[in-house]
Parts: sequence; structure tokens; C-alpha cells
Amino acid sequence: MTQQQLAERVGIKFQQIQKYETGANRVSASRLWDIADALEVPVSFFFEGLEAENGALHGDAVPADVMGDKEALELIRSYYAIPENQRRRLFELARVLSDVA
Repeated sequence: MTQQQLAERVGIKFQQIQKYETGANRVSASRLWDIADALEVPVSFFFEGLEAENGALHGDAVPADVMGDKEALELIRSYYAIPENQRRRLFELARVLSDVA
């Protein structure tokens, strides 16, 4: 699904979707609900992998407000600047590396 298609389903402009993806704007709970509905996934989909067996976050190095972290925002912006097919491969590599760590 393209950003434009998602924006149309959610009822917002695609620029807003871009701002959500890059972390420039935060996603409200109600907007997250709308996005999940448009993508036909449960809201919990966006939080998969965040909880460990005891309810703790994976990796203690993750700041409580990761979107407020300048380095994290720069990483996210750079990530979304990569073409989608390469971005998916990078994502899978990062997932494998985090599982090994």
C-alpha cells in the first residue's frame, strides 16, 4: 500500500503519513487506531517485539521516549530515505542482528 492510499483510507493527506513515518510528528492513539484499521491489522501489530518474557523492553539502551532522541530520529529519517526494497532487507538484517545480540 502506498502512502497516498493509506492517507486516503485514514482520511488525511499523504504528507501527514510521511511525517508519522519519519518521526517528525507523533501518532495519537486514535490515529494509530485509524491506521491499524486501514491496514487491517490489530493495533498491537505496531508493538510486536517490544515486550520480553517479564514485560520488560528489549534492550535497556532504548530510551523511554525514543522519538525524542535526536539520533533515533536521524536514523529513522535515513532509513526511510532508502528505497523500499533495500529498506526491507536492511530491516531484516537489523532484526537478525538484534536477535543475536
